[in-house]
Order: sequence, then structure tokens, then C-alpha cells
Amino acid sequence: MSDSTSKTLLWFRHQLRIDDQPLFDAIQPGSDDVVGLWILDPRSHFDDRHGFTRTGPHRLRFLLETVDELRASMRALNTDLLIRVGRPEDIIPGLVDQLDIEQVCLVEEPGTEEHAVERATIDRISCRCTRLVPETLLQIDDPQEFARSLPEVFSSFRRNAEKHLEPRPPRNAPPGLRGMTLPADFDHGALPHLPLEGIPEQPVDERTVLRFHGGESSGRDRLQQWMHDGDNLKQYKQTRNGMLGPDYSSKFSPWISTGALSSRRINEETFRYERENIANESTYWLRFELLWREYFRLYLLKHGPRMFQSAGPSGVRLDWGRDQFRFEAWKNGVTGVPLVDANMRELQATGFMSNRGRQIVASFLAKNLDVDWRWGARWFEHCLIDYCPAANWGNWTYAAGVGADPRGFRGFDIARQARNYDSDGAYVAHWLPEELHGLKGMARHEPWKHGRPAPIVDPTRSLKAAQDRWESAHQGHPS
Repeated sequence: MSDSTSKTLLWFRHQLRIDDQPLFDAIQPGSDDVVGLWILDPRSHFDDRHGFTRTGPHRLRFLLETVDELRASMRALNTDLLIRVGRPEDIIPGLVDQLDIEQVCLVEEPGTEEHAVERATIDRISCRCTRLVPETLLQIDDPQEFARSLPEVFSSFRRNAEKHLEPRPPRNAPPGLRGMTLPADFDHGALPHLPLEGIPEQPVDERTVLRFHGGESSGRDRLQQWMHDGDNLKQYKQTRNGMLGPDYSSKFSPWISTGALSSRRINEETFRYERENIANESTYWLRFELLWREYFRLYLLKHGPRMFQSAGPSGVRLDWGRDQFRFEAWKNGVTGVPLVDANMRELQATGFMSNRGRQIVASFLAKNLDVDWRWGARWFEHCLIDYCPAANWGNWTYAAGVGADPRGFRGFDIARQARNYDSDGAYVAHWLPEELHGLKGMARHEPWKHGRPAPIVDPTRSLKAAQDRWESAHQGHPS
């Protein structure tokens, strides 16, 4: 809490909400003069990293919808959210001087790029800067220090967390803020709209599992509908590996990724559900998956740039292939393997894919196709409306075998995945109706055995070749 009244600029970055808002910890809501700021940094969205922009149309639409609602919410609290497009280290110093700002407040992020932008901005401002530690679900006073001794295996972290650490309760939103008086001719900034910087507006595909709309109220509505009204939490562990339909999983991740929903609020709601309904393995399992998200954020704090390097945090050097044809086939869903292709087409058409699907396609790219896993991570960054640097790159290092994985070679047998999670072929037929026309059941997963074109690689032989590469790379490498 601040010791004296000040003119304060709240820099909103990845907590785009009012409920459980960490930025409000740094102000006196009834007396500090406050205004919010959100910046669309072109480097984070429009840069071309592999023939496509870092952010695609679905993710950018969802983000802009979220910011639009945040501005309305800030105005309802008697202040405003300024909007700018550009580099924060250029924009914020100018606003500080123009508005006589005495304090800039920000929440630190675990990502390396985000941290570099923080430093560059702080170095150039002339007022006090209040840097709040990275947001955590658990009661960790110093996440940076905690991350230094983070176990390399999730299960070790989980056991320690569940035994010794308590979740933080969410904060309630303040009833109002004291808005900063701005000059009459001051430019509050217009919200950008698609098309933008070469990113087109893309309509919502009618085949999507859910119409995802950005913003805090939509996130809270989804939380209420799925968990409480629909009573879906009680069987979550049994349904979470589904791929068709709106309610097999919570689908909270898009709102978590933008910060429109906080992990603390979701975590607390699971306990409320248990008090009012039932406590079982499924209700625990959602908290278990929130712990995975927490772990990956701490893992990124620990390893920093190594998360984005070919050898990953493990340091295992695999000679990754860089076959552009194979990558394009994977990216566009034309590998000839229906379970892979259906998931990739869903991703491109809607900006979303099930957790099971993400594991399958990541394994296929890195293992069966022998393509640099970072290419896949970048494509996910472009497409996913729930893109989170820590979760995305953490999961990709895991899938590629260069991250936090205690086991040996980890590659998915596509036929087994199909039998376990889409035995009737309903999911692949939903996304590949023409290619699979006339086929039923498991025949939909191996159409090449029924007169259809062969896939670009044989799923069984290519997986065995990947295992041989992995074992060769690990010979003599310390575990």
C-alpha cells in the first residue's frame, strides 16, 4: 500500500480484469488519482517469425474484446483505460511527463521478453515505479527466489506445494477508484480493430466447440455455467480428454491467458463447488491442472532463455530436422493422418484445440515428422486464443523431450490415441468430412488401408525412428 496520495498510472499487461486485480494492491483506491493503460506492442503481435505473424486473427480478436471490456469496467469505476499502440519504453515516459505521473505500477511477468521490456521502460521513466512480483496461485512471497530451487520434475513440486503451500485467496474488486483528471483535449486512444497490420478479420467457424468471447464477464459466465449451472466439475477427470462439444473440459484457459479470469478465483470456486455439491477426484483434478500452470510459470522464471532454445532446459541436443514441406503439411492439416489433421484444422479455423489434441499433434511434429519443435510452438503462439508463453513453451519442451519430463522417450502411438479417444471416428469425421466420406469407426483413422492416399510418413515406423534418435542423443548425457 502506498504511504501517500499520488498520481498513479496502472500499466495493465496480462491481468486484464477488475476482480482479483494485483495492480490495486499498490494504490489507495479512495485517494490516489488513478488511470489505467494498455499498450499493443507490435513486436509481440505483428513480428514475422516463421512466415506468419506472432499473433493470428483469432487470438487478436479475443484479446481486443478483452481490452474493450476492461476499458468499460474501468470507466464504471470512475476512471479510464488509456490505449496506445507502440513500444512501452517509448510510450510510458511520454505519458509520465505529459500527465505529471508520480507512480507507475506494473506486475512483473516470468517471460524473458516481457522482463526485457520492463527494464527498458523503467530505465526511461522519471517517476517512482512500483513493481509487483509475478502473480502466483500459491502463497509465494518471492517467486524469483522460489523458482531458483524449483524441482525439474512436476510431481516433486506438486507434493511440496500440496503439503506446505496454501493457495492465495482472490481479492475482491474495489467499489470505485478516484479517476485522474485528464486535459480536455487529451487523447484517450482508440481500441484497434481487425483487420490490423496484415492480420485479417476471420469469422467464427460454426464447427467450433464454443463461441469464445473475450472479457472478464464472459469468463465469469463460463465459470458459472460450466462449473455450477451445468454441474460439469463432478465428472471432469473422466471427460477432460474429449475433443468434441463445449463441456468435456472447462475451457477456462482463454480467459486465464489474458488475465480476464484469475487462477485464484477458479481455485476458490472449486472449493465452493465442493462445499455445495460434492468433493471427489474430479474436483481435485481441476486444481491439479492449475498447479501445472503455476509450475510452468515458475519453470520459465527458473530457466529463462533456455526455454526457447533447441536443447531446452534439459540441454539434450537432438539434431532436429527442418523440412519445410513436412511442417507446412502439419500446419495445414494435410499429413494424411486424420487425428493429426483434424486437430490442426480445428486450430487454424477456431484458435482452439483440446488438451489431448495438443499433445498428439506436438508429439507427431517433433517425433514422427522430426521437425524442430520450436516451429510448432511458434505456430501455436500464432493460433491459440489461450496462448501463454510459460504454458505453451513449457508443454512443447515436455512434448519434445527437452523439458520437465521424468520419463524416458515419450511419443504418442497415433492408433492407440485414436482407439482411446475417438474410437468411433466422430471427431475426425467432424473436421474431415470429405476425406473420410464413406468410412466408419476406426477405418476413419487409417484411411490409407481402405484405398485412400498414404500419409506423408508411416506413423509406426516414424515413431520408432524417433525413439532411436532420442536414445542415441541420450547416450552419455547426464540425466
